[in-house]
Amino acid sequence: MQDKLLQTPDGVRDTYDVECKKKRKVMHELHHILELYSYHDIETPTFEFFDIFNRDKGSAPSNEMYKFFDRDNNTLVLRPDITPSIARCVAKYYADEELPVRLCYTGNTYTNTLKLQGKLKEVTQIGAELVNDDSSAADAEIIATVIDCFNEIGISDFQIEIGQIDYFKGLVAESGISEDEEDQIKEYIHIKNFFGLEEYVDALDISDSLKKAFVAFDSLFGGISMFDKAEGYVSNETSLEAVKRLRRVYAALECYGYQDHISFDLGMLDGYNYYTGIIFRGYTYGTGDAVVKGGRYNNLLKQFG
Repeated sequence: MQDKLLQTPDGVRDTYDVECKKKRKVMHELHHILELYSYHDIETPTFEFFDIFNRDKGSAPSNEMYKFFDRDNNTLVLRPDITPSIARCVAKYYADEELPVRLCYTGNTYTNTLKLQGKLKEVTQIGAELVNDDSSAADAEIIATVIDCFNEIGISDFQIEIGQIDYFKGLVAESGISEDEEDQIKEYIHIKNFFGLEEYVDALDISDSLKKAFVAFDSLFGGISMFDKAEGYVSNETSLEAVKRLRRVYAALECYGYQDHISFDLGMLDGYNYYTGIIFRGYTYGTGDAVVKGGRYNNLLKQFG
């Protein structure tokens, strides 16, 4: 029993000595970049009411949250995500603010994932939220901030992959398919099963041109040359505007001189019900997953009134 007490539970670990020093140095450097972009610090509680993070807010599924009860029998959770907490704070403290609000945070998040996935259940995050600016310039600024963060901590080999949720949403609306059919197509695209996607779409009662558009997601990635192809598959305004916005974002990033670190993927649909436009992931060598995740979620503040 004494030996067991020296161990940590599954999914959490100690960070000490050299590793801890390196971690704090990196966090300090990242925070410095956010300060240069005029982000102001905010701290939110480690645990909050369950409804702050429920499915409607776009956070983790209920069975992946650490839940417990207070003395009044309210259901509380260890935060699986910090963004909904920031949205709650903005709704509470900045309701009358009309100018852009820039907030940044550092904290740990807790997700009760399955065992044997090799993933930590407690993760330190540092992030930023830009509120009250719906422009493509704001999209570009956020991505430029990410690139500056990579450069600040000495990582030169990295790529930012950018998607646009509205392209797929516009195609779904144009086709008039059911919610179940939409979910199935989205799942095929998300897991990159394009053989299954083609077979499934072929059986749907939609036009041949729309079938081609759905199947084309296997090629709608890469550089800006992909934009012309993407526009050729659709006629609805939502999808066309999504591509136009990506063009504007790329033009702005070109002005920053950051175009070499940018690529696009219209099949990036994870967080589909959460995000409302631009979505992005940052990758570098030696990691099996994105080290940066973000996007635009214009509907989140509405959830808090």
